[in-house]
Amino acid sequence: MSEGGFHVHGPHDHAVEHAAQSGDSLASRVAVVTAILSTVGAVVGYQGGATQNEAMLFKNEAVLKKTEASDQWAYYQAKGNKQNLAELAAGMAPKDKQEFYQQEMDRYKKEKAEIKVVAEKLEAESKKANDASEAVMHPHHRLAQALTLMQVAISLASITVLTRKTWLFWGALGSAAAGAVLWISALLMH
Repeated sequence: MSEGGFHVHGPHDHAVEHAAQSGDSLASRVAVVTAILSTVGAVVGYQGGATQNEAMLFKNEAVLKKTEASDQWAYYQAKGNKQNLAELAAGMAPKDKQEFYQQEMDRYKKEKAEIKVVAEKLEAESKKANDASEAVMHPHHRLAQALTLMQVAISLASITVLTRKTWLFWGALGSAAAGAVLWISALLMH
């Protein structure tokens, strides 16, 4: 409306007023479906992010345990080197010192056995955390695919309103249904 009270309707204004007065059922249905899909997509996106974060935490735990195990294996190797030196010294030492080196060899052998138990336990913990990370990531892939299909459905629904092609709306519903199936399958996996 202009300042003088004179109002000129453009073609777009007329179409919008007509649609509002006539209750365009296609636009209304698409708007409701789009709102629902946006809400479901937000939930799927949240769940996908949560599973990804959980997988990263497990992966970090696996790396930490693997590093601790590696440290233990290095310690085991160092004890093995000392044991080898004690064996060498025992062979070269006079008789009165051989008993000392034999005790050293026995001590290193015992220490290595204890270190080996710790290292193997840490490796098992690392493997368990790594397996947990992989298990959590499997549903994450389905959640990401479900979210993508929901976004495609929203796009198709938006194009439906612009083009007035109802087959696009059916395509949007199909994409949304496929996304819902993937979402439910991801929930059942977790």
